[in-house]
Amino acid sequence: MPLRTLRSLESEGKRVFVRVDFNVPLAADGTVGDDTRIVASLPTLRYLIEKGARLVIASHLGRPKGKREPKQSLAPVRERLERYLRKPVAFSETIIGPDAERLAEGLKDGEVLLLENLRFDPREEANDPGFSRELARLAELYVNDAFGAAHRAHASTVGITAFLSECAAGFLLERELHALGKLLASPDRPFAAILGGAKISGKIDVLRNLLPRVDRLIVGGGMMFTFIRAKGLETGRSLVEEDRMDLARELLARPDAAQKILLPRDCLVAADTSGADPGRAVPMDRIPPGLVGVDIGPGSMEAIQKALADARTVFWNGPMGIFEVPSYAEGTLQTAKAVAEATGRGAFTVVGGGDSLAAIHQAGLENQVSHRSTGGGASLEFLEGRVLPGVAALEATAKAAP
Repeated sequence: MPLRTLRSLESEGKRVFVRVDFNVPLAADGTVGDDTRIVASLPTLRYLIEKGARLVIASHLGRPKGKREPKQSLAPVRERLERYLRKPVAFSETIIGPDAERLAEGLKDGEVLLLENLRFDPREEANDPGFSRELARLAELYVNDAFGAAHRAHASTVGITAFLSECAAGFLLERELHALGKLLASPDRPFAAILGGAKISGKIDVLRNLLPRVDRLIVGGGMMFTFIRAKGLETGRSLVEEDRMDLARELLARPDAAQKILLPRDCLVAADTSGADPGRAVPMDRIPPGLVGVDIGPGSMEAIQKALADARTVFWNGPMGIFEVPSYAEGTLQTAKAVAEATGRGAFTVVGGGDSLAAIHQAGLENQVSHRSTGGGASLEFLEGRVLPGVAALEATAKAAP
């Protein structure tokens, strides 16, 4: 891809606007609950600091809908960032304007300023040109390292690039595009994709785009019951998207579907989804009328292990069951283990999506997959074949450069 990379920037002594993805969960006490995305940005930030750049860091957090919401302030993130960078991080309660500009202009080489939540201003999500121009006034160079927001055409991911001539991709964004691009362009075979999660509707285009490209498409999670119903089988009280039945039938009717699509053999059924009923495994064609499917069964877990036994490329997005309920997390955890084992055999493995990453973390396997994608929605849109606006903006500035 024609992107300018971080190493090509002459950043010493210059103010660099770094768009990161610090959209992290906050715990009940207001502290950072999971700092995975903060850690993912550190290579870019440390590189710029070592080069003597003056960092103006910006991110969104949550969905405050254009209003100042104290519970979605980035102030707790500043504290965690200081701990990792081992240096003070100044904080601007205003995003743009005289106070923010004064703080940015006062930075010395290697110093860091974090702006308040970009989405406190409604013009961020509107990609407002005036707001973009004000953001650009804070810096001389621009670096986008927010892959998780690259599928959004917002002021800090797209608009700002019109006002700063030198724009580059950070290390995280570059790494994400390389890993996901490999899945689409030149995967080693056999290539197995595992898709889970509650609904087909969020993964329609991924299913359509990946099916011709993969050798095996393993389906799990709540979405499996729509496929099972499409085959004419009973699903009890399990989640079924009635309005997606035609899509499921369309995919199952493809000439290569029988060889490629792997549906679960069995599932765990329970009286409800609370976890009070630990559930029992039943074959997929014998789901009792009054029960609900909550996870894949042991036979399905074994089938996934066999499907990945000789895989050279693996992509996994989405849990195999109701992962947030411990009683129904085993299928997802066993899938995490199977993906890690495939990595150990030399496969290139990519894991994306919050629950899938949480399972990898819970199983202690973070270092046993090739790539953990920090952008769930962005990674899916990329694999759907869509153009990511944040990436397209960087490409446009690279082409326009003399």
